[in-house]
Amino acid sequence: MGVIIRYLLMVTIAICLTSVECTVTGLATFFDPPYVPSACFGNQNQGNLVAGVSDDLWDSGAACGKSFEVACTGATNQGDPQPCLGEAVTVMIVDHNPGAAAIINLSADAFAKIANLDAGSVYVTVNTI
Repeated sequence: MGVIIRYLLMVTIAICLTSVECTVTGLATFFDPPYVPSACFGNQNQGNLVAGVSDDLWDSGAACGKSFEVACTGATNQGDPQPCLGEAVTVMIVDHNPGAAAIINLSADAFAKIANLDAGSVYVTVNTI
């Protein structure tokens, strides 16, 4: 990612973290259970609707325990049929995914609420709550 784009993304995220609600767009992937251990809660189970975030949303760990609303906006591959289910899901941030290309890595249970698991990854909007 270019330096200017990365800078603008970081400024947007900084503004989001200080406001009541803000929307960030990017790529989402998913991970299969078990959903522990996690960077935020160790071996404590936080349920099935959880996620890890990239460095851009991690904010030095300040994202731990925060809730984000995630909605699918489209397929990542041009030839794929529309994977989005038209729903949004609220997840709790429990983990950090350093260096990840995806801005958010959803539990398989959370991903299945917004998109077909066969898609593997989708474009999303992420709203801080």
